[in-house]
Amino acid sequence: MKKIIFLLLLFPFIGFAQETNPEFDEKLAKSLNADDYGMKTYVFCILKTGSNTTATKEEKAKLFEGHMANINKLAAEGKLVVAGPFMKNDRNYRGVFVFNVSTIEEANALVESDPAVKAKIFEAEMTIWYCSAALQQVNQLHNKVAKKKM
Repeated sequence: MKKIIFLLLLFPFIGFAQETNPEFDEKLAKSLNADDYGMKTYVFCILKTGSNTTATKEEKAKLFEGHMANINKLAAEGKLVVAGPFMKNDRNYRGVFVFNVSTIEEANALVESDPAVKAKIFEAEMTIWYCSAALQQVNQLHNKVAKKKM
């Protein structure tokens, strides 16, 4: 009787056994540092309006030019996999970065290389994020769909 009860308790979980994905590309997964689920850790960063409210229009323009140059540099190095602005909102959210690093300390070093962050136009809030390792390929795909460079 105990064996029957054990089997009845085990039965619901048998249907949830995980199958190997027939499309799995081991070489690609390794190159992207994917785990068995095709996932990895990143650092997710929200840029918020910073404390610098005295920068002139000209200073801001120069800082944003440096901000964009830094984004392009970090993306080319593979350290920044996603970046983009938020539309106008009531939370003072300005933009998002997803860094291809596994610690907040590494991400802090990267975000501090941004002139707009250094000048306190933006401030950064970060957390560890678990997402598809394939996210690292967004920049390659983006270059194929962007008619103009930013």
